[in-house]
Amino acid sequence: MCDSKVLHLKFVGMDSWDRPVYKDDSGTLWKDVDPRAGMKPNLCTSANNELDGEPDTGMKYLEKYRGVTVAFEPERIVW
Repeated sequence: MCDSKVLHLKFVGMDSWDRPVYKDDSGTLWKDVDPRAGMKPNLCTSANNELDGEPDTGMKYLEKYRGVTVAFEPERIVW
């Protein structure tokens, strides 16, 4: 992915800790581990790509997502 790319994340449900979970077009699950209103999303992959998997690697640490715009569908779920 390059700087002009948009990553579309579709809401799929809440995990057992009440964190919103999203799926991208490749099937990767992403958790917003700090879904407070007014805060920037803090997205992490999910261990074993499972809805209730532990948060794994933060998107900010993955080079291929640097500069990518995230679009939440239908919207970002916040507390």
